[in-house]
Amino acid sequence: MNLSLHYNRRQFLAALTLCNFPLPLWAQTLTSPIYPLAALLAEQPLMDDWLGSKDAPVTIIEYASMTCPHCAAFHAKTFPELKTQYIDTGKVRFVLREFPSDPLSTAGFMLARCAGADKRESMIEFLFAQQKNWVFTDKPFQGLSNLIKQAGVSQESFESCLKDQSLYDKVNAVRDAGGQKFGVEATPTFFINGKKASGDMSIEDMAKLISPFLKP
Repeated sequence: MNLSLHYNRRQFLAALTLCNFPLPLWAQTLTSPIYPLAALLAEQPLMDDWLGSKDAPVTIIEYASMTCPHCAAFHAKTFPELKTQYIDTGKVRFVLREFPSDPLSTAGFMLARCAGADKRESMIEFLFAQQKNWVFTDKPFQGLSNLIKQAGVSQESFESCLKDQSLYDKVNAVRDAGGQKFGVEATPTFFINGKKASGDMSIEDMAKLISPFLKP
């Protein structure tokens, strides 16, 4: 398997349509279904790497694509506040699940998994922060390779990770399960204690959905 051989600019631009342009939050709140937490928390093709307390009253699951600008914006602007105010204080348990919209996104997620559970979050945040330097370039896989070297990953490890057929299949299986079981169609999509919401949500938007589950 060589991911770069299956990727071209046209495919990437088409995949950007999966990066969500959502309804306003009030409209989503009226129309979004609620999924049972037991179903959402069922074993995944890849193990979830959770942040926060397992006893937190609120569980947030995000489905994201590494090449989605809205996902990158959420992680740049909203996630730091979410982590400080809710995750680090034991109010929210959070996990990001893979929902790659194109082979380049799949590659980014594979590299984050290959970094190990203790470094996966920091690798994802690094790739989101540097998105313009590898996604929006003429040679995205070369840009990705160059960035990964900055993170201390050798070219040999880079190539070995992207040739891991089992990991490739599991990353895409997480995406397929999200679409088939929970109706994920675009990124980012969030489930807040089972309530579905989409888009580059502000911390104020997140707070409106989190606060009903917190004791006064």
